Amino acid sequence: MILYKEIRALSDDFERRLKSQIEDRVLEMDDDDRSHHILYQVLGITAAEGHDIDVYQNKGRFLYKYAGSFLEAAAKLCVQYRFPQAGSKRIDNTLGQRPKTFEIDSLTPLKDAIEIKWRDATTDGDHITKEHTRLKVIHAAGYKPVRVMFYYPNRAQARKIQQVLEDLYISLKGEYYYADSAWKFIREYTGVDLLAVISRIAEEKTGGK
Repeated sequence: MILYKEIRALSDDFERRLKSQIEDRVLEMDDDDRSHHILYQVLGITAAEGHDIDVYQNKGRFLYKYAGSFLEAAAKLCVQYRFPQAGSKRIDNTLGQRPKTFEIDSLTPLKDAIEIKWRDATTDGDHITKEHTRLKVIHAAGYKPVRVMFYYPNRAQARKIQQVLEDLYISLKGEYYYADSAWKFIREYTGVDLLAVISRIAEEKTGGK
């Protein structure tokens, strides 16, 4: 399958970039000021443990970023597989001055304005205000707002934010998919079982470990 090869190549590219950035950062950390480790020691953490924690914190930050970016890019490939004309689009903010424009991740010929998120763990109330404006602008432009989020946040406050966002989408006759329903939406909307593709790549690269 051509699309499988494209997504596999995409994963290889993200893997290379992730490893390169991690290697560069770890090398940089060899020259970091570690005087703050005395605070770790006050709390019973040895200097060696403290350094390992700092390293893994940086690794985790890069991993989170690249994992999310890969999944979002792979999902966009699936939409483009079904609708070759689909692509990102910026539209003017007709309801305010900031920001000047809003970006639609994937606009299809069906006028579905799809926003693709691997996860949204924000707890910022301002996020709701901005998102509400974005949705109203998209709706006023004649598009249907569709949110696809593959992993729902774990924390209660972040979940509350998502529940409010879901209500906003529904109020504007949009659609909101998350977790299992997000994978199902991509499968039914594009004809590509993205979860199966990713599972195959993961198995090939790690043997399920």
